[in-house]
Amino acid sequence: MRAMAYSRYGSNEVLELMDLPMPKVGPGEVLVRVRSASVNPVDWKIMAGGLDALMTSVFPIVPGWDVSGVVERVGIDVPEFSAGDAVLAYNRKDFVHDGTFAEFVSVPVRSLAAKPHSLSWDEAAALPLAGLTAYQVLTRLGADRGQTVLIHGAGGGVGSMGVQIAASMGLRVIGTASTENHDRIRALGAEPVAYGDGLAERVRALAPGGVDLVADFVGGVLDATLAVLAPGGRHASIADDSVMAAGGSWIWVRPSGPDLTRLAALVERGDVRVPIAGVFDLDQLPEAFEASRGGRTQGKLVVRVSAD
Repeated sequence: MRAMAYSRYGSNEVLELMDLPMPKVGPGEVLVRVRSASVNPVDWKIMAGGLDALMTSVFPIVPGWDVSGVVERVGIDVPEFSAGDAVLAYNRKDFVHDGTFAEFVSVPVRSLAAKPHSLSWDEAAALPLAGLTAYQVLTRLGADRGQTVLIHGAGGGVGSMGVQIAASMGLRVIGTASTENHDRIRALGAEPVAYGDGLAERVRALAPGGVDLVADFVGGVLDATLAVLAPGGRHASIADDSVMAAGGSWIWVRPSGPDLTRLAALVERGDVRVPIAGVFDLDQLPEAFEASRGGRTQGKLVVRVSAD
């Protein structure tokens, strides 16, 4: 099968279009014919060796954790899915090796969800990691209707998902973003505030009694978080483990088919939109990674692997 892969850590220069063996499909797994996969910053950070101390890598590595596609065949003991089913997944495994920027990928059934008919292949591939991260942070914070949540980094890929998910839960959302993003954040359902010096004062002006919850999707904002958190409030971060020493939670997204099913239902209902910022062919993955590194895209970058 065709796959973009690398045999050593590095930057875009290590990526090659390779002909690799078909993935094995073990018990509790399915083989997915990839239609689209999406880029996340963690993909090129892993390629640079950024998670080498945390996760085992087996070269050559096919990067990518987000996928949409069609079930080609199922492994032993998989009654939930059949060949021909349209699916999506956040396909992070216990080691780094066989990712989603390939024609085929094996996926544990625990990570899979059925693709709603209303989602395009590109939208379905762009949803899992960013959407699940935001969803799991909000649910682990115990977000409840009527509460006020401050979202740090509301203009980013995860943050913009978080704004929409929180609004769909009936929360009042305050979101930090650069001034040029305020109209977009407002349209997603948040009251925008500029980040930087004076952030706590600007948030307090909107919520004098403090906020019930804080979801940090950027890091480096713990002081501001503690300054605006109401008594008894809860906070979590995906980017700063120092929050644990201040009573907060440091959260890594987990693959979860059931969570992804609930998230996909929000998209199908129209409560959450999945913006696509750019589409690339498989052999253009280096260009897609470069665009992701720039940090200026307003939406997800998608790689289309197959059309049928």
